[in-house]
Amino acid sequence: MLFEDEIALVTGAGNGIGRAIALALAKEGARVALADVNPEKGEAALAAAGGKAIFLPADLSDIAAADRLVDETVARLGPPAIFVHSASPPRRETDDVFGVADDVFEAMLTVNLRSGFRLARAVGRLMQDGGIRGRMLFVTSLHAESPRNLPHYSASKAGMTMLMKELARALAPAGIRVNAIAPGAIPGGGFAADPAMARLVPMGRLGAPEDVADMALALLSDRFARYVTGTTVVVDGGLSLHNWIPPRPG
Repeated sequence: MLFEDEIALVTGAGNGIGRAIALALAKEGARVALADVNPEKGEAALAAAGGKAIFLPADLSDIAAADRLVDETVARLGPPAIFVHSASPPRRETDDVFGVADDVFEAMLTVNLRSGFRLARAVGRLMQDGGIRGRMLFVTSLHAESPRNLPHYSASKAGMTMLMKELARALAPAGIRVNAIAPGAIPGGGFAADPAMARLVPMGRLGAPEDVADMALALLSDRFARYVTGTTVVVDGGLSLHNWIPPRPG
């Protein structure tokens, strides 16, 4: 077991990539606090995770929920040695530069960036105070580096990338590692991919949440990544190698 009896807190654990990471951690022996805004999906993930997990409902668009979430995790399981921030609001293709409403923009930044920071800072303090050589992982996106025509989503993921680096630098002296993982076209959660998109992926298929979860386990494990911090690992089947600039006509 990679994480026997270690305590993990995973946000966005009700579906998609967050769910896959949470279940993978539980399978490797961790005691996982599964946090999600959707109680039905959270309870379903809890049933799949087995006896060592708990479900904590949390709407991270309310910044105070981030503080409560850490307190509840400590009260029920203890201080986390692992923190994964995968929560992100659903996004619509109509939420482009001129279509996104102010409240939608703010909710995206609050969940992804502000609550992510509050959670990581609180967990980091617990790790430092308890002498825990902890690990943190932020689920970002290819669109932290490349426009998505969803300004609130891309901007929040770009911010998460730099936040990860700041945390990694600040926490490294305490032996705490902080990294990010950038998925490509992974159907599930907030992304519904057209199957035809697979032709753009050099490896010839769309990804699965489990593809990301397996790499997440490696990054969170001291067996495989004990000297890795402050970096983003891309899991996209080579999608980011694709030239998105359309050819000139004629």
